[in-house]
Amino acid sequence: MLDSMLISLSEPFGSLTLGTTLSSSLTLGVGETYTLVSWWKPLLILLPFIGWAWMLSTIFDKHAKRFFLGQEKWNAIHMIFGVVALAFAILQPVGGFAGLAVGFVGTLAILAIDIGIFVVVANKDHRIPEASKLTLDFSEMSQRRDDKKEAKKLGASELTIVGANKMKVMPPDKESTAFAVRIASEEIIINGQNAHASQIDIIPANENTYAASMLVDGVRQAGEPIAKADAIQIIDFWKKCAGLDLQDRRRKLSGEVSISSDSISAMTAKLVSSGSKNGMVLSLIFNPSDAVRRSPENLGLLDKQLKELQSWADENVGVVLLAAPSDNGRTTTLYSMLQLHDAYTSNIQTIEYEVEDAIEGVKQIVFDASGDGPDFATLVRSTLRRDPDIVGICELPDMETGQNIANSDLDRSRVYLSLKTDNAIAAIQLYVRAVGDPKLAAKGLRGVVSEKLIRMLCGNCKVGYQPTPEMLKKLGLPEDKIKQLNKKGGQVLIRNKPEVCPVCNGVGYSGQTGCFGVFPIEDEERKFIAAQDWNGLKTAMRKRSLPTVQQVALRKAVEGLTSLEEVSRVTASSSKKSSRSSSKATPEPSSK
Repeated sequence: MLDSMLISLSEPFGSLTLGTTLSSSLTLGVGETYTLVSWWKPLLILLPFIGWAWMLSTIFDKHAKRFFLGQEKWNAIHMIFGVVALAFAILQPVGGFAGLAVGFVGTLAILAIDIGIFVVVANKDHRIPEASKLTLDFSEMSQRRDDKKEAKKLGASELTIVGANKMKVMPPDKESTAFAVRIASEEIIINGQNAHASQIDIIPANENTYAASMLVDGVRQAGEPIAKADAIQIIDFWKKCAGLDLQDRRRKLSGEVSISSDSISAMTAKLVSSGSKNGMVLSLIFNPSDAVRRSPENLGLLDKQLKELQSWADENVGVVLLAAPSDNGRTTTLYSMLQLHDAYTSNIQTIEYEVEDAIEGVKQIVFDASGDGPDFATLVRSTLRRDPDIVGICELPDMETGQNIANSDLDRSRVYLSLKTDNAIAAIQLYVRAVGDPKLAAKGLRGVVSEKLIRMLCGNCKVGYQPTPEMLKKLGLPEDKIKQLNKKGGQVLIRNKPEVCPVCNGVGYSGQTGCFGVFPIEDEERKFIAAQDWNGLKTAMRKRSLPTVQQVALRKAVEGLTSLEEVSRVTASSSKKSSRSSSKATPEPSSK
């Protein structure tokens, strides 16, 4: 560090006296030369730059290149921060050791701000998967290094697995058969994480072969075949990690393990094993609580739809139906709807087969089908008789449950009923059939929310194109306003060569969002429901000009969030399919 120096000239050929904060006051005679800066002080200032430069070159630059974050742009930003830090150190006006300390601390602060900005901005980019987000937790990095060293001693295991007993599951000797099973078990997880899968299912494909299929953004992807004997050993490995009974191959068992590695952020894997006529089945669900934890504002609702739901929450009366097919966010929507109510001023309860996520301030009641307690309908009736303000019910398994809901005091309680149906009309029909009395069912209904999840285009590789006037006319879109739509890509150009997109692994989509239809039920709609006039009900809903699921999905395509191909895949359903789904969804009469 070079500080300001005081210079005084006594005589033309006399001595020159220099006062400097980096060295002692020196007297120079003509022809004499002295070192003005202590050697260790600039070296001290250089140390933060060495650490900063190492982090930029080995981590940040590669991260920006891998996920196309604008490598040149970030290099320029880092350079600006580096120049500012260097200028602060060199041009520090404070003298002595105080100036040295200020310069050192200031340099550290400026470089740390640069690092922090990159981490925060990069982690917010939707192109970066959760497992690849950066962290500044150096203790976690150190722990991962230690785990990796320990694993190398025992073999080439990549994952750190913490079992149900909170103890690490150490890899066996690499010469043993058990080690090969461990590697095969880990490979399934690693492949699933690389594909951004939310769930992996190891299921029998036939009598002699299994397969590990993956659920990626709501779409099932077939996996590589696995020999039955190998698949059984893999299932037993994961069951043992989760503390499940290896001898019980029929009943449904569940447990959890924690998994992490250098490339996979620490995550929870929920294991569910059960038996089938073809053999054992194992499902691994990654971070199940995070999957259903979403605020109402982040569901994908339009602003008007969200305001409508908020107005319903102010009433706290009647039944609201939540309709969606399997794997389309029913649980997430149910939990989010409960968040519209104040859990500290209202008595909020849920009845669920399994708690997917703990909701603060909400009493979550779990129905145990294998226990000696009351059946589902009885549990619903006893819960509603305690006059809760809000009740969320996860399913409609039988007619008695629907009758108990309709006969409860709906003038004092709000019931959110989640139904596995394809659309809003089908949900109302299902509820009416369960209640058995159309007038009674119509009386308590306040609204219905239908939902489907749609995949979002990968922002790193999506391809824009100009739609033809014929296409826009067919879709009912204004030709003069829609200049561009987008479709999936799957590839990016790297040095003028097409390569598989690293963000979506060539799929073309990354992440999901909800498409909703929010329909209030008022006197006119109740009249048609009571008369079971479904065509009249559809007409009454259309008169309100409220956006349907399909219209919302189309709007998201216009906004560039998804493609027309995805809109068609999600919303198109034949009348035959709808009829078959409706028939299967009809609750059976209770045997009680």
